[in-house]
Order: sequence, then structure tokens, then C-alpha cells
Amino acid sequence: MSQEDRQFKDHIYEHLGRIGKALSCPKRLELLDLLSQGPRTVEVLAEAAGLNLANASKHLQILRAARLVDAEKSGTYVVYTVGGEAVTQFFRSLRLLAEERLVDIKDIVARYLAGRQGMEAVDRTQLFKRARDGAVTVLDVRPKEEYMAGHIPGAVSIPLCELQRRLKDLPRHQEIVAYCRGPYCVLAIKAVEMLRKKGFRAIRLEDGVTDWRACGLPVAVGDN
Repeated sequence: MSQEDRQFKDHIYEHLGRIGKALSCPKRLELLDLLSQGPRTVEVLAEAAGLNLANASKHLQILRAARLVDAEKSGTYVVYTVGGEAVTQFFRSLRLLAEERLVDIKDIVARYLAGRQGMEAVDRTQLFKRARDGAVTVLDVRPKEEYMAGHIPGAVSIPLCELQRRLKDLPRHQEIVAYCRGPYCVLAIKAVEMLRKKGFRAIRLEDGVTDWRACGLPVAVGDN
């Protein structure tokens, strides 16, 4: 191999490595997961990821330097967005690969869900048909902004922080399927536990909107 050929390959892999370096921090992975749900300010991301503002900004700047997220000024705030659908799907593929290759993840999930009721797997295709036929209530417990950015068609938006006072808005004669950001988001787990304590028939959908879209199922935006 000539020196020119070697330099060509080295330069390519150096730039590929930028993505790996940007994703080498657990908190940056969490921020990317959050941004896959929709645009967010630094302040909101910091709170959701359990970071102070300075650290959140630093992590976001690293992700932006790798072109994984974009930023735009909105008044006095900076709003971050995921750097396109390819980034969202890349993150999902990374998550699925880790689930397949790292048994530690399955063990952690199993221990966390042990003894919790309503966490059985839900068939997404059957759920879509049942929701379309009005046979089940699909409940989105993410923040309203995330629901507006994309949600399962027909889903009712009640953020977890509002669920306690809005129980009267939910039917008691019908099964409720709660979902949130995906398999490692605890919002739906908390919602199911609350609903079951109040006498509702509730189960959790492990999928998030990213999984729903990746499987070819429709996603609604806005209040539709």
C-alpha cells in the first residue's frame, strides 16, 4: 500500500472515530436519546439528564462538533435538535446491538422490573389495530412537547406529572397501554404502577416513538 493510500484510509477512520469519541460518554448517549424525542433547550436537557447546566452544555457542544446534534438560537435560549433521522436510527441500532451483545443490560432490566406488574411485552402491530378500533386507550406520558413532536396515532397525552389529577379523564372500562421514550425510560413504568394502584387495567408498551417509526408504523405530529 502506498503512502498516499495509507493516508487516505487513516484520514477516513480518524473522522469515523469522531463519532465514537462523541458517544463514548454515557451522559452524551442519554442526551442523544432525549433529543430523539424532539427539540429541547439546554435547561430542559440538563434537568432531564440529571446534569448541571455547564456540564450539559459541554456535552452538547461535543455532540454538535461531531455533527450529531444541531443548535439554534431562540430568543435567550439555545434549542438543540437531533442531527437528522439517520442519527436517530443510528442510536437505535446502537441500543439494539448493545442489547444483543451485552447480557449485563438484560440483567439490569430484569432486576429493575422484577415484581412489577403490567410490564409484559406488547405486540406493537396488534396494539396499533386495537387502538385504531378503539378497543384500547394508548397513553403517552412524556412531556407535551415530545408528544407534539411525534406520537402513536390516537394516543392521549397526559404527562406523568399531571396523571394523578387527570385520572378522571381515563376510562375505567378499557385497558390502558402507557408508553414513553423507549425501553429505558421509567415514565411509563411509573404511570402503570400509579394506574394499577387506582384500579385501572394498565400495561406498559416498551417501544418508544423511534421504535414505532422504525417498524414502519405511522407516527402522528401535533394534536392529531
